Amino acid sequence: MTSVLVVDDQDLVRAGFVALLDAVPDVHVAGEARNGLEAVEKALDLRPDVILMDIRLPGLDGVKATERILAQAGPEKPNVLMLTVFDLDEYVYTALRAGAAGFLLKDCPPETLIAGIHAVARGDMLFGPTITRRLVEAFTQGPPEKPAAPPALTGLTERELEVLRYVGTGVPNSDIARSLLVSEATVKTHLNRLMTKLGISSRAQAVVVAYETGLVRPRNS
Repeated sequence: MTSVLVVDDQDLVRAGFVALLDAVPDVHVAGEARNGLEAVEKALDLRPDVILMDIRLPGLDGVKATERILAQAGPEKPNVLMLTVFDLDEYVYTALRAGAAGFLLKDCPPETLIAGIHAVARGDMLFGPTITRRLVEAFTQGPPEKPAAPPALTGLTERELEVLRYVGTGVPNSDIARSLLVSEATVKTHLNRLMTKLGISSRAQAVVVAYETGLVRPRNS
């Protein structure tokens, strides 16, 4: 059973999400919040598996609320699925850096929302093609090539660097395991260790680090 905290400042929208999720057998709505501060309180109190977070909230917005929640959650961190009205929302990149596990448009079909909740609950990333393209294009504006192993990553082992490169290009753990001829459990161990060393808490943040350090460079079309 996947527990979900629904965060949205519009009562009708929030009620619609709750009604939809209440009808899904393996999803439990743990609670609701109407603003960022309430979301932080409810997240730390209810400990949901997934937080369905509106990116634009009054007072404390969804990005800052996500940062606070993940900073205070301890080892059992929730997976935050951001909801946005616009697929080119200017908050997308900062939300990724804050640790959001994925994004969905508010007007996505119900089945897409449910599948997205299940995906981030499993630890997968969830980015629409437009959002992914926006992220990649942001880095194509940067300087040319950087060293393969930037100073910021010198604490990682060669195998951890390999795993980070794969993660940075969006490769799932199953494919990484096949490429490196190891088990998925081993890949997860390397990923957890490198995230600990880098002081990050989500796969999405690992992708951002891979781009920011130049370990992974976008392919220019």
